[in-house]
Amino acid sequence: MILFEQVTKAYGNGVVALEDLSFAVEKGEFVFLSGDCGAGKTTVLKLLAMEEFPTSGRIVVCGCDSGTIRRRGIAGLRRKLGIISQDFGLLTDRTAVENVAFAIRAIGTPERQVLGRAFDILAETGLGHKSEVHPDCLSGGEQWRLRIARAMANDPYLLLADDPFGNLDPDAASEIFALLQTINLRGTTILAATHETEFLRSIRERKIHLQRGRLVDGEVH
Repeated sequence: MILFEQVTKAYGNGVVALEDLSFAVEKGEFVFLSGDCGAGKTTVLKLLAMEEFPTSGRIVVCGCDSGTIRRRGIAGLRRKLGIISQDFGLLTDRTAVENVAFAIRAIGTPERQVLGRAFDILAETGLGHKSEVHPDCLSGGEQWRLRIARAMANDPYLLLADDPFGNLDPDAASEIFALLQTINLRGTTILAATHETEFLRSIRERKIHLQRGRLVDGEVH
């Protein structure tokens, strides 16, 4: 599902975000990518979505090779991905169901199917009772549920989550983790980036730990 082979990512300002990074994630795995701020976690996620490309090395994700993929192939790859990001803002002028419907329309779903699919996804993510509520009126945990619901609009093969426990209390973080586990058990591969080390100590899922762009702990596979 994911293969990083000796990947280095350097930027024009001389910053090396990743250096000689190698790891693999198999189909159906749930893996946490951990590390402090600046460790390279978000860069890994951007490389997987092919928003960025490696300076050297090779990345394969969902069968797409960073060295040979073309623009049309990138669009096809992203239809296989679900991306959960704090930067991907919720539409505050629209209700929860309208937020999910927007994501469903974006992938070309026939209009007659959009609302039914949106309500189904909200129910699956525990927000069925908040379908007509605007994001600003949701709790932090509920806002993350809504981000997850939007990411599931295309029933992705691979779900990429950037700090899904950020600014959540322990109970809310546990609820979001349980939701991600449920999604994983249905067959979706998940790679979640987080710096919440205390929370990670309490769970059994595989962990890949980065420090200054290098792998310092975790099975390469």
